Amino acid sequence: MCGIAGIFGRDASGLEAMVAALGHRGPDGRGVHLDGADAALGHTRLSIIDLSDDGLQPMSDPSGRWWVVFNGEIYNYLELRAELAGSWEFRTRTDTEVLLAACAVWGAGCLDRLLGMFAFLVWDARERRLFAARDRFGVKPLYYHEADGALRLASEIKALHAAGVAARPDVASWASYLAHGLQDHSEKTFWESVRSLLPGHFLTWKDGKTSISRWYDLAGRVGTEPDPRTDAEVREEYRSLLEESVCLRFRSDVPVGINLSGGLDSSTLLGLVQQVQGSESDIYAFTFVTGDPAYDELPWVEQMLARTRHPLIVCLLSPGEVPELAESVARSEDEPFGGLPTLAYARLFERAREAGVVVLLDGQGMDEQWAGYDYYRTAVNGSAPLIQGLQQSPVRPGCLVPELRALAWQPPAPFPDSLRNLQYRDICFTKIPRALRFNDRVSMRSSTELREPFLDHRLVELALRQPPLRKIRDGQQKWMLRSLLGELLPKGVVEAPKRPLQTPQREWLRGPLRGWAEAQIERALGSGWLDAEAVRCEWRSYCAGEGDNSFFVWQWISLGLLNG
Repeated sequence: MCGIAGIFGRDASGLEAMVAALGHRGPDGRGVHLDGADAALGHTRLSIIDLSDDGLQPMSDPSGRWWVVFNGEIYNYLELRAELAGSWEFRTRTDTEVLLAACAVWGAGCLDRLLGMFAFLVWDARERRLFAARDRFGVKPLYYHEADGALRLASEIKALHAAGVAARPDVASWASYLAHGLQDHSEKTFWESVRSLLPGHFLTWKDGKTSISRWYDLAGRVGTEPDPRTDAEVREEYRSLLEESVCLRFRSDVPVGINLSGGLDSSTLLGLVQQVQGSESDIYAFTFVTGDPAYDELPWVEQMLARTRHPLIVCLLSPGEVPELAESVARSEDEPFGGLPTLAYARLFERAREAGVVVLLDGQGMDEQWAGYDYYRTAVNGSAPLIQGLQQSPVRPGCLVPELRALAWQPPAPFPDSLRNLQYRDICFTKIPRALRFNDRVSMRSSTELREPFLDHRLVELALRQPPLRKIRDGQQKWMLRSLLGELLPKGVVEAPKRPLQTPQREWLRGPLRGWAEAQIERALGSGWLDAEAVRCEWRSYCAGEGDNSFFVWQWISLGLLNG
Protein backbone atom coordinates (compact mmCIF):
# COMPACT_ATOMS: atom_id res chain seq x y z
CA MET A 1 0.00 0.00 0.00
CA CYS A 2 1.39 3.35 -0.96
CA GLY A 3 0.78 6.96 -1.87
CA ILE A 4 0.97 8.16 -5.46
CA ALA A 5 1.14 11.61 -7.01
CA GLY A 6 1.66 13.15 -10.43
CA ILE A 7 1.78 16.52 -12.22
CA PHE A 8 1.33 16.77 -15.98
CA GLY A 9 1.29 19.73 -18.34
CA ARG A 10 3.27 21.96 -16.02
CA ASP A 11 6.59 21.99 -14.18
CA ALA A 12 6.93 19.77 -11.15
CA SER A 13 6.82 22.50 -8.52
CA GLY A 14 4.65 21.17 -5.76
CA LEU A 15 5.44 17.50 -6.33
CA GLU A 16 7.77 17.21 -3.33
CA ALA A 17 5.08 18.75 -1.13
CA MET A 18 2.53 16.26 -2.48
CA VAL A 19 4.81 13.32 -1.72
CA ALA A 20 5.53 14.64 1.77
CA ALA A 21 1.78 14.94 2.46
CA LEU A 22 1.43 11.23 1.64
CA GLY A 23 4.23 10.06 3.92
CA HIS A 24 1.90 8.16 6.25
CA ARG A 25 0.77 6.00 3.33
CA GLY A 26 4.32 4.85 2.67
CA PRO A 27 6.93 5.13 5.43
CA ASP A 28 9.34 2.64 3.81
CA GLY A 29 10.49 4.59 0.78
CA ARG A 30 10.03 7.79 -1.18
CA GLY A 31 10.85 8.70 -4.77
CA VAL A 32 10.14 11.05 -7.67
CA HIS A 33 10.72 10.95 -11.40
CA LEU A 34 10.80 14.07 -13.57
CA ASP A 35 10.44 13.74 -17.35
CA GLY A 36 11.00 17.04 -19.06
CA ALA A 37 8.98 20.10 -18.19
CA ASP A 38 5.53 18.54 -18.37
CA ALA A 39 5.53 15.21 -16.50
CA ALA A 40 6.42 14.18 -12.96
CA LEU A 41 5.61 11.15 -10.80
CA GLY A 42 5.92 10.77 -7.04
CA HIS A 43 5.55 7.83 -4.67
CA THR A 44 5.70 6.80 -1.02
CA ARG A 45 6.11 3.09 -0.32
CA LEU A 46 4.64 0.74 2.24
CA SER A 47 6.56 -2.48 1.62
CA ILE A 48 4.28 -5.53 1.36
CA ILE A 49 5.59 -7.72 -1.49
CA ASP A 50 9.33 -7.96 -2.27
CA LEU A 51 10.69 -5.88 0.60
CA SER A 52 13.98 -5.21 -1.17
CA ASP A 53 14.92 -1.98 -2.89
CA ASP A 54 13.79 -3.60 -6.13
CA GLY A 55 10.28 -2.51 -5.17
CA LEU A 56 11.06 1.19 -5.00
CA GLN A 57 8.96 3.49 -7.17
CA PRO A 58 8.59 5.27 -9.54
CA MET A 59 9.53 2.09 -11.43
CA SER A 60 10.46 1.85 -15.10
CA ASP A 61 11.11 -0.77 -17.72
CA PRO A 62 14.76 -1.19 -18.83
CA SER A 63 14.28 1.10 -21.81
CA GLY A 64 12.93 3.97 -19.71
CA ARG A 65 9.83 4.31 -21.87
CA TRP A 66 7.30 3.09 -19.28
CA TRP A 67 7.04 4.46 -15.74
CA VAL A 68 4.55 3.55 -13.00
CA VAL A 69 3.50 4.62 -9.53
CA PHE A 70 1.06 2.22 -7.95
CA ASN A 71 -1.08 2.05 -4.80
CA GLY A 72 -2.69 -1.28 -3.93
CA GLU A 73 -2.19 -4.97 -4.55
CA ILE A 74 -2.55 -7.18 -7.62
CA TYR A 75 -3.44 -10.43 -5.92
CA ASN A 76 -3.09 -12.60 -9.01
CA TYR A 77 0.28 -11.14 -9.95
CA LEU A 78 2.00 -14.54 -9.96
CA GLU A 79 -0.45 -15.90 -12.51
CA LEU A 80 -0.19 -12.75 -14.65
CA ARG A 81 3.58 -12.86 -14.45
CA ALA A 82 3.53 -16.37 -15.91
CA GLU A 83 1.32 -15.16 -18.79
CA LEU A 84 3.62 -12.24 -19.50
CA ALA A 85 6.89 -14.15 -19.23
CA GLY A 86 7.25 -14.47 -23.00
CA SER A 87 6.73 -10.75 -23.55
CA TRP A 88 8.64 -9.19 -20.65
CA GLU A 89 11.95 -9.83 -18.92
CA PHE A 90 11.19 -9.43 -15.23
CA ARG A 91 13.82 -7.93 -12.94
CA THR A 92 11.92 -7.94 -9.62
CA ARG A 93 9.50 -10.13 -7.64
CA THR A 94 6.98 -7.28 -7.25
CA ASP A 95 3.38 -7.04 -8.31
CA THR A 96 4.25 -3.47 -9.37
CA GLU A 97 6.44 -4.70 -12.22
CA VAL A 98 3.73 -7.17 -13.24
CA LEU A 99 1.27 -4.27 -13.44
CA LEU A 100 3.72 -2.20 -15.49
CA ALA A 101 4.29 -5.10 -17.88
CA ALA A 102 0.54 -5.73 -18.19
CA CYS A 103 -0.11 -2.10 -19.12
CA ALA A 104 2.75 -2.03 -21.61
CA VAL A 105 1.81 -5.32 -23.29
CA TRP A 106 -1.99 -5.34 -23.09
CA GLY A 107 -2.86 -1.65 -22.78
CA ALA A 108 -6.19 -0.79 -21.17
CA GLY A 109 -7.27 -4.39 -21.76
CA CYS A 110 -5.08 -5.39 -18.81
CA LEU A 111 -7.63 -3.99 -16.37
CA ASP A 112 -10.08 -6.84 -16.86
CA ARG A 113 -7.33 -9.32 -16.04
CA LEU A 114 -6.46 -7.77 -12.68
CA LEU A 115 -7.72 -9.24 -9.41
CA GLY A 116 -7.00 -6.64 -6.81
CA MET A 117 -7.37 -3.19 -5.37
CA PHE A 118 -5.49 -0.50 -7.20
CA ALA A 119 -4.99 3.06 -8.28
CA PHE A 120 -2.02 3.77 -10.52
CA LEU A 121 -0.41 6.17 -12.96
CA VAL A 122 1.49 4.80 -15.97
CA TRP A 123 3.50 7.29 -18.02
CA ASP A 124 4.52 6.52 -21.60
CA ALA A 125 7.58 8.71 -22.07
CA ARG A 126 7.77 8.07 -25.81
CA GLU A 127 4.15 8.94 -26.58
CA ARG A 128 3.99 11.57 -23.79
CA ARG A 129 0.77 9.98 -22.60
CA LEU A 130 -0.61 9.25 -19.12
CA PHE A 131 -2.80 6.24 -18.35
CA ALA A 132 -4.39 6.18 -14.88
CA ALA A 133 -6.96 3.77 -13.48
CA ARG A 134 -8.88 2.80 -10.39
CA ASP A 135 -10.17 -0.62 -9.30
CA ARG A 136 -13.72 -1.87 -9.82
CA PHE A 137 -15.25 -0.80 -6.50
CA GLY A 138 -12.84 1.99 -5.58
CA VAL A 139 -11.03 0.28 -2.71
CA LYS A 140 -8.04 2.49 -3.49
CA PRO A 141 -8.52 6.25 -4.00
CA LEU A 142 -7.40 8.61 -6.73
CA TYR A 143 -8.17 12.35 -6.85
CA TYR A 144 -7.39 14.91 -9.53
CA HIS A 145 -7.51 18.62 -10.25
CA GLU A 146 -7.27 20.43 -13.60
CA ALA A 147 -6.53 24.12 -14.04
CA ASP A 148 -4.43 26.35 -16.27
CA GLY A 149 -3.30 23.47 -18.46
CA ALA A 150 -2.07 21.36 -15.55
CA LEU A 151 -3.36 18.02 -14.31
CA ARG A 152 -2.51 16.99 -10.77
CA LEU A 153 -3.39 13.59 -9.31
CA ALA A 154 -2.88 12.07 -5.86
CA SER A 155 -4.02 9.37 -3.47
CA GLU A 156 -5.44 11.92 -1.03
CA ILE A 157 -6.95 15.37 -1.32
CA LYS A 158 -4.51 16.87 1.16
CA ALA A 159 -1.69 16.20 -1.31
CA LEU A 160 -3.42 18.34 -3.94
CA HIS A 161 -3.85 21.10 -1.41
CA ALA A 162 -0.15 20.78 -0.55
CA ALA A 163 0.62 21.42 -4.24
CA GLY A 164 -1.24 24.73 -4.15
CA VAL A 165 -4.80 23.69 -5.05
CA ALA A 166 -7.01 26.06 -3.08
CA ALA A 167 -8.77 24.44 -0.12
CA ARG A 168 -12.24 25.89 -0.65
CA PRO A 169 -15.27 23.87 0.50
CA ASP A 170 -17.62 22.69 -2.23
CA VAL A 171 -20.94 24.14 -1.09
CA ALA A 172 -23.09 21.84 -3.25
CA SER A 173 -21.45 18.71 -1.81
CA TRP A 174 -21.93 19.93 1.73
CA ALA A 175 -25.56 20.75 0.96
CA SER A 176 -26.20 17.21 -0.36
CA TYR A 177 -24.51 15.74 2.71
CA LEU A 178 -26.32 17.89 5.26
CA ALA A 179 -29.74 17.65 3.59
CA HIS A 180 -29.70 14.06 2.35
CA GLY A 181 -26.74 12.31 4.00
CA LEU A 182 -25.06 11.75 0.63
CA GLN A 183 -21.32 11.41 0.21
CA ASP A 184 -18.94 9.51 -2.07
CA HIS A 185 -21.76 8.86 -4.56
CA SER A 186 -20.30 10.84 -7.45
CA GLU A 187 -17.02 12.26 -8.74
CA LYS A 188 -17.52 15.42 -6.68
CA THR A 189 -15.74 15.81 -3.35
CA PHE A 190 -16.25 18.18 -0.43
CA TRP A 191 -13.57 20.47 -1.90
CA GLU A 192 -14.13 22.81 -4.79
CA SER A 193 -12.58 21.72 -8.12
CA VAL A 194 -11.21 18.47 -6.67
CA ARG A 195 -12.65 15.36 -8.29
CA SER A 196 -12.45 11.66 -7.56
CA LEU A 197 -11.74 9.29 -10.43
CA LEU A 198 -14.78 7.05 -10.16
CA PRO A 199 -14.40 3.33 -9.39
CA GLY A 200 -14.06 1.21 -12.50
CA HIS A 201 -12.85 4.15 -14.62
CA PHE A 202 -9.59 5.06 -16.30
CA LEU A 203 -8.16 8.42 -17.28
CA THR A 204 -5.84 9.35 -20.13
CA TRP A 205 -3.96 12.61 -20.67
CA LYS A 206 -2.01 13.74 -23.73
CA ASP A 207 -1.14 17.18 -25.09
CA GLY A 208 -3.15 18.86 -22.36
CA LYS A 209 -6.33 16.91 -23.07
CA THR A 210 -7.91 14.65 -20.46
CA SER A 211 -10.35 11.85 -21.22
CA ILE A 212 -12.17 9.60 -18.73
CA SER A 213 -13.76 6.26 -19.65
CA ARG A 214 -15.58 3.54 -17.79
CA TRP A 215 -13.94 0.14 -17.95
CA TYR A 216 -16.05 -1.83 -15.44
CA ASP A 217 -19.85 -1.93 -15.33
CA LEU A 218 -21.21 -4.11 -12.51
CA ALA A 219 -24.80 -4.06 -13.75
CA GLY A 220 -23.71 -4.92 -17.28
CA ARG A 221 -21.60 -7.80 -16.02
CA VAL A 222 -24.43 -9.19 -13.91
CA GLY A 223 -27.24 -8.85 -16.46
CA THR A 224 -30.95 -8.73 -15.71
CA GLU A 225 -31.78 -12.44 -15.75
CA PRO A 226 -31.49 -14.38 -12.46
CA ASP A 227 -29.14 -17.34 -12.15
CA PRO A 228 -31.06 -20.43 -13.37
CA ARG A 229 -28.86 -23.02 -11.64
CA THR A 230 -29.68 -25.04 -8.55
CA ASP A 231 -28.92 -23.92 -5.01
CA ALA A 232 -26.23 -26.58 -4.75
CA GLU A 233 -24.45 -25.45 -7.93
CA VAL A 234 -24.41 -21.80 -6.87
CA ARG A 235 -23.32 -22.66 -3.34
CA GLU A 236 -20.39 -24.72 -4.62
CA GLU A 237 -19.17 -21.98 -6.96
CA TYR A 238 -19.52 -19.29 -4.32
CA ARG A 239 -17.68 -21.34 -1.71
CA SER A 240 -14.83 -22.05 -4.14
CA LEU A 241 -14.52 -18.36 -4.97
CA LEU A 242 -14.58 -17.44 -1.28
CA GLU A 243 -11.69 -19.73 -0.50
CA GLU A 244 -9.68 -18.52 -3.50
CA SER A 245 -10.33 -14.88 -2.63
CA VAL A 246 -9.13 -15.27 0.95
CA CYS A 247 -6.16 -17.38 -0.12
CA LEU A 248 -5.03 -14.75 -2.64
CA ARG A 249 -5.24 -12.02 -0.02
CA PHE A 250 -2.75 -13.83 2.18
CA ARG A 251 -0.04 -13.20 -0.40
CA SER A 252 2.27 -10.96 1.55
CA ASP A 253 5.88 -10.73 2.72
CA VAL A 254 4.77 -9.09 5.99
CA PRO A 255 2.48 -10.37 8.79
CA VAL A 256 -1.27 -10.59 8.06
CA GLY A 257 -4.04 -10.25 10.69
CA ILE A 258 -7.83 -10.32 10.72
CA ASN A 259 -10.41 -7.85 12.04
CA LEU A 260 -13.34 -9.48 13.83
CA SER A 261 -16.72 -8.51 15.21
CA GLY A 262 -19.20 -11.03 16.56
CA GLY A 263 -21.37 -11.23 13.46
CA LEU A 264 -21.96 -13.61 10.62
CA ASP A 265 -19.51 -11.95 8.23
CA SER A 266 -16.63 -12.15 10.69
CA SER A 267 -17.56 -15.73 11.48
CA THR A 268 -17.40 -16.52 7.77
CA LEU A 269 -14.03 -14.79 7.45
CA LEU A 270 -12.63 -16.69 10.41
CA GLY A 271 -13.89 -19.99 9.01
CA LEU A 272 -12.27 -19.27 5.65
CA VAL A 273 -8.99 -18.31 7.28
CA GLN A 274 -9.07 -21.65 9.10
CA GLN A 275 -9.74 -23.40 5.79
CA VAL A 276 -6.91 -21.80 3.82
CA GLN A 277 -4.33 -21.36 6.61
CA GLY A 278 -5.02 -24.52 8.57
CA SER A 279 -6.64 -25.10 11.95
CA GLU A 280 -3.37 -24.42 13.78
CA SER A 281 -3.06 -20.91 12.38
CA ASP A 282 -1.89 -18.37 14.98
CA ILE A 283 -2.62 -15.24 12.95
CA TYR A 284 -3.46 -12.25 15.14
CA ALA A 285 -7.11 -11.25 15.47
CA PHE A 286 -8.21 -7.72 16.40
CA THR A 287 -11.50 -6.37 17.69
CA PHE A 288 -12.52 -3.03 19.18
CA VAL A 289 -14.61 -2.33 22.28
CA THR A 290 -15.94 0.72 24.09
CA GLY A 291 -16.56 -0.74 27.53
CA ASP A 292 -20.33 -0.76 27.03
CA PRO A 293 -21.79 -4.30 27.09
CA ALA A 294 -24.86 -3.11 25.18
CA TYR A 295 -22.63 -2.57 22.13
CA ASP A 296 -19.39 -4.49 22.56
CA GLU A 297 -19.21 -7.79 20.71
CA LEU A 298 -16.25 -9.16 22.66
CA PRO A 299 -18.17 -12.12 24.19
CA TRP A 300 -19.08 -13.41 20.73
CA VAL A 301 -15.57 -12.83 19.39
CA GLU A 302 -14.10 -14.76 22.31
CA GLN A 303 -16.51 -17.63 21.65
CA MET A 304 -15.51 -17.62 17.99
CA LEU A 305 -11.83 -17.89 18.95
CA ALA A 306 -12.26 -20.31 21.85
CA ARG A 307 -11.11 -23.33 19.85
CA THR A 308 -8.52 -21.61 17.67
CA ARG A 309 -4.95 -20.49 18.26
CA HIS A 310 -5.48 -16.92 17.08
CA PRO A 311 -4.07 -14.44 19.62
CA LEU A 312 -6.69 -11.73 20.25
CA ILE A 313 -5.82 -8.06 20.71
CA VAL A 314 -8.70 -6.03 22.13
CA CYS A 315 -8.63 -2.34 21.22
CA LEU A 316 -10.47 -0.03 23.64
CA LEU A 317 -11.91 3.34 22.72
CA SER A 318 -12.90 5.53 25.68
CA PRO A 319 -14.78 8.87 25.67
CA GLY A 320 -11.75 10.81 26.86
CA GLU A 321 -9.81 9.85 23.73
CA VAL A 322 -12.44 11.03 21.27
CA PRO A 323 -11.73 14.80 20.98
CA GLU A 324 -8.04 14.49 20.10
CA LEU A 325 -8.57 11.36 18.00
CA ALA A 326 -11.43 12.96 16.06
CA GLU A 327 -9.24 15.92 15.12
CA SER A 328 -6.50 13.55 13.94
CA VAL A 329 -8.84 11.32 11.94
CA ALA A 330 -10.56 14.34 10.37
CA ARG A 331 -7.15 15.43 9.05
CA SER A 332 -6.60 11.94 7.65
CA GLU A 333 -10.01 11.65 6.03
CA ASP A 334 -10.10 15.14 4.41
CA GLU A 335 -13.89 14.76 4.27
CA PRO A 336 -16.69 13.82 6.73
CA PHE A 337 -16.28 10.34 8.18
CA GLY A 338 -18.36 7.76 10.01
CA GLY A 339 -18.32 8.87 13.63
CA LEU A 340 -17.24 6.79 16.60
CA PRO A 341 -17.07 3.48 14.69
CA THR A 342 -14.40 5.02 12.45
CA LEU A 343 -12.53 6.30 15.49
CA ALA A 344 -12.66 2.86 17.09
CA TYR A 345 -11.33 1.37 13.85
CA ALA A 346 -8.51 3.93 13.90
CA ARG A 347 -7.49 2.67 17.34
CA LEU A 348 -7.54 -0.89 16.01
CA PHE A 349 -5.11 -0.09 13.21
CA GLU A 350 -2.84 1.73 15.63
CA ARG A 351 -2.67 -1.39 17.80
CA ALA A 352 -2.09 -3.62 14.80
CA ARG A 353 0.89 -1.55 13.70
CA GLU A 354 2.26 -1.60 17.24
CA ALA A 355 1.99 -5.39 17.19
CA GLY A 356 3.93 -5.57 13.91
CA VAL A 357 0.91 -6.57 11.81
CA VAL A 358 0.99 -4.57 8.58
CA VAL A 359 -1.82 -6.23 6.58
CA LEU A 360 -5.33 -6.89 7.88
CA LEU A 361 -8.41 -8.55 6.40
CA ASP A 362 -12.01 -7.70 7.24
CA GLY A 363 -15.49 -8.82 6.24
CA GLN A 364 -16.84 -5.79 4.37
CA GLY A 365 -19.38 -6.51 1.65
CA MET A 366 -21.45 -9.52 2.71
CA ASP A 367 -24.55 -7.57 3.83
CA GLU A 368 -24.74 -5.87 0.47
CA GLN A 369 -24.25 -9.11 -1.48
CA TRP A 370 -26.74 -11.24 0.44
CA ALA A 371 -29.34 -8.70 1.61
CA GLY A 372 -28.32 -8.54 5.25
CA TYR A 373 -29.81 -5.17 6.18
CA ASP A 374 -33.33 -5.05 7.55
CA TYR A 375 -34.58 -2.66 4.88
CA TYR A 376 -33.84 -5.20 2.16
CA ARG A 377 -36.69 -7.24 3.61
CA THR A 378 -39.12 -4.43 4.25
CA ALA A 379 -38.47 -1.82 1.56
CA VAL A 380 -40.85 -1.48 -1.36
CA ASN A 381 -40.51 0.32 -4.68
CA GLY A 382 -36.76 0.58 -4.19
CA SER A 383 -37.04 3.04 -1.30
CA ALA A 384 -34.78 2.49 1.67
CA PRO A 385 -32.87 4.56 4.22
CA LEU A 386 -29.17 5.22 3.90
CA ILE A 387 -28.58 4.07 7.48
CA GLN A 388 -29.54 0.69 8.89
CA GLY A 389 -31.79 0.40 11.93
CA LEU A 390 -33.36 3.88 12.14
CA GLN A 391 -37.04 4.72 12.49
CA GLN A 392 -36.62 8.48 12.10
CA SER A 393 -34.88 10.51 9.41
CA PRO A 394 -31.12 10.63 10.05
CA VAL A 395 -30.80 14.18 8.68
CA ARG A 396 -32.24 17.58 9.59
CA PRO A 397 -32.61 19.59 6.36
CA GLY A 398 -34.82 22.05 8.25
CA CYS A 399 -31.70 23.24 10.05
CA LEU A 400 -30.10 24.53 6.85
CA VAL A 401 -30.33 28.15 5.80
CA PRO A 402 -32.70 28.64 2.83
CA GLU A 403 -29.83 29.63 0.56
CA LEU A 404 -28.21 26.20 0.93
CA ARG A 405 -30.15 24.20 -1.62
CA ALA A 406 -29.40 20.54 -2.23
CA LEU A 407 -30.34 18.89 -5.48
CA ALA A 408 -32.30 15.66 -5.27
CA TRP A 409 -30.44 12.53 -6.32
CA GLN A 410 -31.78 9.22 -7.53
CA PRO A 411 -29.52 6.19 -7.99
CA PRO A 412 -29.70 4.26 -11.25
CA ALA A 413 -32.07 1.30 -11.29
CA PRO A 414 -30.67 -1.13 -13.90
CA PHE A 415 -32.44 -4.26 -12.61
CA PRO A 416 -36.11 -5.26 -12.97
CA ASP A 417 -36.48 -5.96 -9.22
CA SER A 418 -36.27 -3.51 -6.32
CA LEU A 419 -34.08 -5.78 -4.19
CA ARG A 420 -31.18 -5.86 -6.63
CA ASN A 421 -31.54 -2.14 -7.32
CA LEU A 422 -31.13 -1.50 -3.59
CA GLN A 423 -28.11 -3.77 -3.45
CA TYR A 424 -26.66 -2.00 -6.50
CA ARG A 425 -27.25 1.39 -4.85
CA ASP A 426 -25.45 0.29 -1.68
CA ILE A 427 -22.52 -1.32 -3.51
CA CYS A 428 -21.89 1.43 -6.06
CA PHE A 429 -23.16 4.68 -4.57
CA THR A 430 -23.78 4.66 -0.82
CA LYS A 431 -22.64 2.14 1.78
CA ILE A 432 -19.61 0.55 0.15
CA PRO A 433 -18.04 3.73 -1.34
CA ARG A 434 -18.16 5.65 1.93
CA ALA A 435 -17.02 2.66 4.03
CA LEU A 436 -14.07 2.10 1.71
CA ARG A 437 -12.99 5.73 2.00
CA PHE A 438 -13.34 5.76 5.79
CA ASN A 439 -11.36 2.53 6.10
CA ASP A 440 -8.64 3.37 3.60
CA ARG A 441 -7.80 6.59 5.44
CA VAL A 442 -7.84 5.20 8.98
CA SER A 443 -5.76 2.17 7.99
CA MET A 444 -3.22 4.25 6.07
CA ARG A 445 -3.12 6.76 8.91
CA SER A 446 -1.26 4.02 10.81
CA SER A 447 0.65 2.80 7.73
CA THR A 448 -1.28 -0.45 7.56
CA GLU A 449 -2.98 -2.13 4.61
CA LEU A 450 -6.60 -3.26 4.71
CA ARG A 451 -7.76 -5.99 2.35
CA GLU A 452 -11.41 -6.78 1.56
CA PRO A 453 -11.67 -10.42 0.40
CA PHE A 454 -15.48 -10.34 0.16
CA LEU A 455 -15.32 -7.48 -2.35
CA ASP A 456 -13.70 -9.68 -4.97
CA HIS A 457 -15.74 -8.69 -8.03
CA ARG A 458 -16.44 -12.32 -8.91
CA LEU A 459 -18.21 -12.83 -5.58
CA VAL A 460 -20.24 -9.64 -5.94
CA GLU A 461 -21.30 -10.47 -9.48
CA LEU A 462 -22.30 -14.02 -8.57
CA ALA A 463 -24.34 -12.87 -5.56
CA LEU A 464 -26.15 -10.18 -7.56
CA ARG A 465 -27.21 -12.74 -10.15
CA GLN A 466 -29.14 -14.70 -7.54
CA PRO A 467 -32.93 -14.48 -7.21
CA PRO A 468 -34.45 -13.06 -4.00
CA LEU A 469 -35.17 -16.51 -2.52
CA ARG A 470 -31.46 -17.25 -2.29
CA LYS A 471 -30.98 -14.09 -0.24
CA ILE A 472 -34.12 -13.97 1.90
CA ARG A 473 -35.95 -17.24 2.55
CA ASP A 474 -38.52 -18.04 5.24
CA GLY A 475 -37.85 -14.62 6.77
CA GLN A 476 -34.13 -15.36 7.13
CA GLN A 477 -31.68 -12.97 5.48
CA LYS A 478 -28.36 -14.00 3.94
CA TRP A 479 -29.91 -17.41 3.39
CA MET A 480 -27.36 -18.73 0.88
CA LEU A 481 -24.44 -17.57 3.00
CA ARG A 482 -25.91 -19.17 6.12
CA SER A 483 -26.32 -22.42 4.24
CA LEU A 484 -22.54 -22.52 3.83
CA LEU A 485 -21.74 -22.09 7.51
CA GLY A 486 -21.95 -25.72 8.51
CA GLU A 487 -19.24 -26.51 5.97
CA LEU A 488 -17.05 -23.46 6.61
CA LEU A 489 -17.01 -22.73 10.30
CA PRO A 490 -15.05 -24.61 12.94
CA LYS A 491 -17.17 -26.32 15.57
CA GLY A 492 -18.06 -23.90 18.37
CA VAL A 493 -18.06 -20.75 16.26
CA VAL A 494 -21.24 -18.79 16.94
CA GLU A 495 -22.90 -15.70 15.55
CA ALA A 496 -23.87 -12.61 17.49
CA PRO A 497 -27.30 -11.05 16.93
CA LYS A 498 -27.40 -8.62 14.00
CA ARG A 499 -27.01 -5.10 15.39
CA PRO A 500 -26.77 -1.93 13.34
CA LEU A 501 -24.75 0.06 15.87
CA GLN A 502 -21.32 -0.87 17.18
CA THR A 503 -20.53 2.03 19.49
CA PRO A 504 -22.46 4.07 22.07
CA GLN A 505 -22.14 7.21 19.95
CA ARG A 506 -25.67 8.36 20.75
CA GLU A 507 -25.11 8.02 24.51
CA TRP A 508 -21.61 9.50 24.56
CA LEU A 509 -22.58 12.61 22.59
CA ARG A 510 -25.41 13.24 25.05
CA GLY A 511 -23.26 12.34 28.02
CA PRO A 512 -19.49 12.46 28.55
CA LEU A 513 -18.83 14.12 25.17
CA ARG A 514 -21.63 16.68 25.39
CA GLY A 515 -19.40 19.68 26.01
CA TRP A 516 -17.00 18.75 23.21
CA ALA A 517 -19.86 18.04 20.77
CA GLU A 518 -21.49 21.35 21.59
CA ALA A 519 -18.23 23.20 20.96
CA GLN A 520 -17.89 21.55 17.55
CA ILE A 521 -21.49 22.42 16.68
CA GLU A 522 -20.85 26.05 17.58
CA ARG A 523 -17.82 25.99 15.28
CA ALA A 524 -20.04 24.55 12.53
CA LEU A 525 -22.45 27.47 12.89
CA GLY A 526 -19.62 29.70 11.74
CA SER A 527 -19.93 28.22 8.24
CA GLY A 528 -23.09 30.25 7.67
CA TRP A 529 -24.85 27.17 6.27
CA LEU A 530 -26.87 26.30 9.37
CA ASP A 531 -29.80 28.05 11.01
CA ALA A 532 -28.39 28.65 14.49
CA GLU A 533 -31.73 28.76 16.29
CA ALA A 534 -32.99 25.56 14.62
CA VAL A 535 -29.72 23.71 15.30
CA ARG A 536 -29.66 24.68 18.96
CA CYS A 537 -33.29 23.64 19.35
CA GLU A 538 -32.58 20.22 17.82
CA TRP A 539 -29.48 19.87 19.98
CA ARG A 540 -31.44 20.56 23.17
CA SER A 541 -34.06 17.97 22.17
CA TYR A 542 -31.34 15.45 21.41
CA CYS A 543 -29.62 16.02 24.75
CA ALA A 544 -33.00 15.56 26.47
CA GLY A 545 -33.09 12.01 25.10
CA GLU A 546 -35.34 12.50 22.09
CA GLY A 547 -34.69 10.72 18.80
CA ASP A 548 -33.26 7.35 17.86
CA ASN A 549 -30.08 8.43 16.07
CA SER A 550 -27.10 10.77 16.24
CA PHE A 551 -26.24 10.92 12.55
CA PHE A 552 -27.30 14.54 12.12
CA VAL A 553 -25.33 15.52 15.23
CA TRP A 554 -22.22 13.91 13.79
CA GLN A 555 -22.82 15.79 10.54
CA TRP A 556 -22.62 19.07 12.41
CA ILE A 557 -19.56 17.89 14.32
CA SER A 558 -17.93 16.97 10.99
CA LEU A 559 -18.65 20.44 9.67
CA GLY A 560 -17.04 21.89 12.77
CA LEU A 561 -13.99 19.63 12.49
CA LEU A 562 -13.37 20.32 8.80
CA ASN A 563 -14.52 23.91 8.41
CA GLY A 564 -14.33 25.35 11.88
